Amino acid sequence: MAATGSMSARRCPSPGGWCTTRAGSMSSEAPDGAAARASAARTGGATIVFDGVCVLCNGWVRFLLRHDRHGRYRFASMQSVSGRALLTAHGLDPDDPSSLLLIEHGQPGVLARASTDTDAVRRVLAGLGGAWRVAHAMALMPRFARDALYVRVARNRYRWFGRRDVCALPTPEQAVRFLD
Repeated sequence: MAATGSMSARRCPSPGGWCTTRAGSMSSEAPDGAAARASAARTGGATIVFDGVCVLCNGWVRFLLRHDRHGRYRFASMQSVSGRALLTAHGLDPDDPSSLLLIEHGQPGVLARASTDTDAVRRVLAGLGGAWRVAHAMALMPRFARDALYVRVARNRYRWFGRRDVCALPTPEQAVRFLD
C-alpha cells in the first residue's frame, strides 16, 4: 500500500507510532538500547528521538525525510525500545514525551552531542544545509524565550494537532533510517 516516497498507516502491534517492515511483515521489535546507539554511531550523522504518536511530530519526521537529501538523520520514536533507551541515557524521562532529542554522533572515540527543545530544532534545520542554515538565527532569541514557546506547543500538541493510534509505515527506502 505504500507508494514510493510516501508512507501508509496501519494498525501497530505496539504503542509506538512508527513500525518498520521486515520481510513484508510489521514489526515493533527493537534491538536493545546499546545496540541501537552503537548502530547509529557507526553510521555517523545524527539520531532524532521523536514522539511517534504525535501528528505534529510525525509531520516533522516526514518533512525531514523529504528534505534530508544526504540521509544524515536517523529516527527513533520515544515509544520504541531504542528511543526510550536514548532518552534515559541523556537524562530525559521516556514516560514524559515533552522534548525532542537530537544526538549528533561524532567520529569514533568522540562523545556524541545531545540537544533538546529549540536547540535541537535549530541544529536539525541547520544540518539540512543550504538555505536551512539560516535557522542558526534562532540562537539570537534568548533560550528561555524560545524554550517557553516550545514547551507551550509540546504540552498542547495532542490537543492542537492530534494523536494517532496507528503506525505510519516507512517505505523500504525510508525504513533503513529508523532504529526500530
